[in-house]
Amino acid sequence: MLVAGLLFALMGGFVKLAATQFSSAELVFYRSLFGLLAIYWVIRARNRSPHPFATAHWRAHLTRSLAGFIALLLFFHAIAELPLATAITLNYTSPLFLALLLTVWQREKPHWPLLSALLLGFAGLILLLRPTLHADQWLTGLMGLGSGFLAGVAYFNLRQLGQLGEPDWRTVFYFTLVSSLGAGVLASMTGWHRVDTQAAGVLLGLGLTATLAQLALTRAYRLGNALTVGGLAYSTVVFASLLGLLAWHEVQPASAWLGMGLIVVSGLLSLRAVRPGG
Repeated sequence: MLVAGLLFALMGGFVKLAATQFSSAELVFYRSLFGLLAIYWVIRARNRSPHPFATAHWRAHLTRSLAGFIALLLFFHAIAELPLATAITLNYTSPLFLALLLTVWQREKPHWPLLSALLLGFAGLILLLRPTLHADQWLTGLMGLGSGFLAGVAYFNLRQLGQLGEPDWRTVFYFTLVSSLGAGVLASMTGWHRVDTQAAGVLLGLGLTATLAQLALTRAYRLGNALTVGGLAYSTVVFASLLGLLAWHEVQPASAWLGMGLIVVSGLLSLRAVRPGG
């Protein structure tokens, strides 16, 4: 998960660079197509099964893939419009939503540890957003938060697919397939932009870091302890803050740093508050 955290921060940097030339739909398309071709080539080369992508759990794959695709669109838009660390922190509210989904799935009544974690996370969001966003950025902020919710849905489905015995590479394959098709349709409706040599290098970096990070994340959530994985996932916020400071001189106010810290703590507490059965 630490590897995934670093790679996701670098991916965010590539998105921010490319967003000056391409739409969010185009960026999701190139990011997903790279991963789709890479995973298809590797599996075809290594898997001797005549139908390695066949699955009996296509509904679970579709739900996970659609949630992940829409979350990615919202996330990339937030990265383009907001400070890098702010956009990534909003996306990383996903453990809060994951904890809620696990509680509902287990049909438990929300208890004080979980409610306290959610209140702490809400306070963190206020501290992060209020001094950071301008009046015309609040919609983008809500879209970034929506990416966190849908990412929580996607991670919930990842756990289910892991329990069903689906391999990591098949989950990533269907996610990149659905994202490539969906983003391709959206980009065709809004228009494509020319890819020059410099842009091609940025898009290649985006696709490579995103694909490797996705594989690492999928494996972490499938095999790791939810609390440990959730904690290490927040390393992306640290990496993104450093990257934003060095590359774009994005200096966050003290209240925003406090808000990020509260969101990280609330995410860890929310996962701890969910009983092991989840």
